[in-house]
Amino acid sequence: MRVAQRPVAGLEDAQRETAMRRWAVLRPHIQDGVLLAVAAREAGVPLRTAQRWLARFRADGLVGLARTARTDRGRRRVPAELVRLIEGLALSRPRPSVATIARRGARAATAQGWSVPSYSTVQVQRPQRSEDERP
Repeated sequence: MRVAQRPVAGLEDAQRETAMRRWAVLRPHIQDGVLLAVAAREAGVPLRTAQRWLARFRADGLVGLARTARTDRGRRRVPAELVRLIEGLALSRPRPSVATIARRGARAATAQGWSVPSYSTVQVQRPQRSEDERP
């Protein structure tokens, strides 16, 4: 078995701790020959999860066991034009319900060929009322 070597030093503390916890689950299997199913069961980890960790360890070594950051972190997946529409609807008077805003947003997204945002996405995009606007 050839394990690719990449520096563990480049990991953040939380990532390193995650990798070491996962290594503790895999170590009996890799070093002592314990069946992966047994090692996973004793650690309270689903077998399929342990199999994924083992594959990542074999491909990338200890670094492969660290949790990687999402590539889309911090970016909106809703087009800026649709965000402006949702915010504009939310600020209009009389104030429409979130369901109404979601329906109008869905129609606009469909007309433009965009993916339709979920109700919860619309709820997040909707600006909150300031304290003086609340009843």
